[in-house]
Amino acid sequence: MAERIDGAVLAGEVLEEVKAAADRLKDQKGVQTGLAVVIVGEDPASQAYVRSKGLRANECGFKSVTHKLAEDTSEADLLGLIDDLNADDTIHGILVQLPLPGHIDEGKVIQAIDPDKDVDGFSFINVGKLGTGQVGDAFVPCTPAGSMLMIERVLGKDLSGKNAVVVGRSNIVGKPMFNLLLAANATVTVAHSRTADLPALCRTADILVAAVGRPLMIKGDWVKPGAVVIDVGINRVPAPEKGEGKTRLVGDVDYEEAEKVASAITPVPGGVGKMTIAMLMANAVTSAYRSAGEEPPRF
Repeated sequence: MAERIDGAVLAGEVLEEVKAAADRLKDQKGVQTGLAVVIVGEDPASQAYVRSKGLRANECGFKSVTHKLAEDTSEADLLGLIDDLNADDTIHGILVQLPLPGHIDEGKVIQAIDPDKDVDGFSFINVGKLGTGQVGDAFVPCTPAGSMLMIERVLGKDLSGKNAVVVGRSNIVGKPMFNLLLAANATVTVAHSRTADLPALCRTADILVAAVGRPLMIKGDWVKPGAVVIDVGINRVPAPEKGEGKTRLVGDVDYEEAEKVASAITPVPGGVGKMTIAMLMANAVTSAYRSAGEEPPRF
């Protein structure tokens, strides 16, 4: 049976390192790491996620600010708030919770964030740095960054000679995951909905990353024996065994099948999802160190 890569344990370790780094910076330079989160509207899932981010920021000793804006907030007003946060020296990380209401251009909003405060890693500057191999200088999107840390804990930082397959080509996960694996010397293939014979391609992977948003799509016989499997998917499916109308969370990988074949695998829940907020906190404290002219810690 595969080793279970416990995201809760690893995220806890990262958050302890972040808190220690934030405390050092405050003690030595008088700089408190500042994180601002902006949410527009009342989406319940987004509200819960923003609360979780605020709690983690407080636990890490950050200055944590949440701006809750009405659903009908204009694009101009949102961009004005971002301008104010860009100019605020006490704020080192700015995160705008997605999705935004339909009348607001998400791309315009994301690109308005100062790249030096873009802790989500979505600005063209940070995407470009990552795409050209400047991983140490870029803010890397948090989910791929957390996934990469999980891979490193099993296989080490140098992935020379390893074949990796990333299933999914999103800007948020698939493409940055490709660049991170490539920077670690893996040979990487990105698969997607137009890929021919996807199961056969997946069976070539020493490292298989699933990020497509299709519940239990990747079966055990898609997995190469001994592969490391990172399941980024978080999907809600009916769970009648729990009662009428109940649901449960599953990943893109059929865990029960895949764990019999893989050498290591992330569960859902309790895997990559736990790492995402931890890496957001790591990016924020990294930004604070850079703003103070200090070498940031490596996570």
